[in-house]
Amino acid sequence: MNASASRMEKLRAQMAMTGTDLVAIGPGAHMQWLLGFHPHADERPCLLLIVAEREGFLMPALNADASRQFTDIAFHSWSDDEGPGAALSAALAGTGSENAEKVSIDETMRADFALLVLDALPNASRSYTTETIGALRMQKDETEYSELKQNAMIADLAMETAFAAIKPGLTELQIAAIIRERFADHGAKPLFTIVGAAANGAFPHHQTGDSKIKDGDAIVIDIGARNGTYSSDITRMALVGAGPEGYAEVHAIVEAAVQAALAAARPGVQAMEVDAAARSTIAAAGYGEYFLHRTGHGLGVEGHEPPYITATSETVLETGMVFSIEPGIYLPDRFGIRLEEIVILRDDGPEILSRLPRTAHIAKV
Repeated sequence: MNASASRMEKLRAQMAMTGTDLVAIGPGAHMQWLLGFHPHADERPCLLLIVAEREGFLMPALNADASRQFTDIAFHSWSDDEGPGAALSAALAGTGSENAEKVSIDETMRADFALLVLDALPNASRSYTTETIGALRMQKDETEYSELKQNAMIADLAMETAFAAIKPGLTELQIAAIIRERFADHGAKPLFTIVGAAANGAFPHHQTGDSKIKDGDAIVIDIGARNGTYSSDITRMALVGAGPEGYAEVHAIVEAAVQAALAAARPGVQAMEVDAAARSTIAAAGYGEYFLHRTGHGLGVEGHEPPYITATSETVLETGMVFSIEPGIYLPDRFGIRLEEIVILRDDGPEILSRLPRTAHIAKV
């Protein structure tokens, strides 16, 4: 059984368990995960409809020939001069879902696509795919793990290249360009390259710019790229010379928060408990107000996906889930520190995908 067939089988089992009659998904990450492709995403309604024993596509005629190369699922095509109404009715009838009572809607697709389905099934109750395909995507298999591990290794190489290049006088953008080039050398498409020097590091999502690196700077480097279907995400710190006053103390607190979160992350634990472990460590050291974001997010087909490691998330962590642990402290007008690991949760706790230490790299002046 190929990956797509296996995932479709798992999805149908999940639908049965949740009492879901119909799953409707649009072009995007859910479809990519399930089928290994998705048609071109634009304003033309395109939907994959899945029921207990059948599936069918509402397919723009413009995309039908290109999509047929990847799937033998039945197409209910429509052209621009016809509109999608009749084809949607045929797709619902063809899959036997015209009287579906519970519909799982892809929360990531366009609202007008979703409304087409809901308007066609006015008596159906609606849920999101978080309890169907989303629940399945959270648990990675060994093939997915292998791809994520490969991407983590490429990110390690890109980070090491950045460390080697850092010196006073270079700009954040120049360092980012070096990182992107290294990613490209390994066939990875850069997704983001945050380089925040000195006070810019106090902005968690700093827009990398023309600021020049100076002696004494602390530099936040948060990078990610995609090789194949999956991607990477890692944050490390670099110091130019001795770094700013007070840096060592704050770095040690953030490192302790990472370790506390790693210790808390176990199968059966709610995500909020992992967030609390990191947050309480930072708060106890007197820096609670400077930890500005959640502790982590899932990583897979998308760079940010469930599970989310937040103060309010009741998601129960399970073996095979992949997520970040990335506490930080951000001191306005001084510097910021974030240390980020991507982990896969094993039966006995988290396995870190990166091999790079979390100690700050010391660049030569």
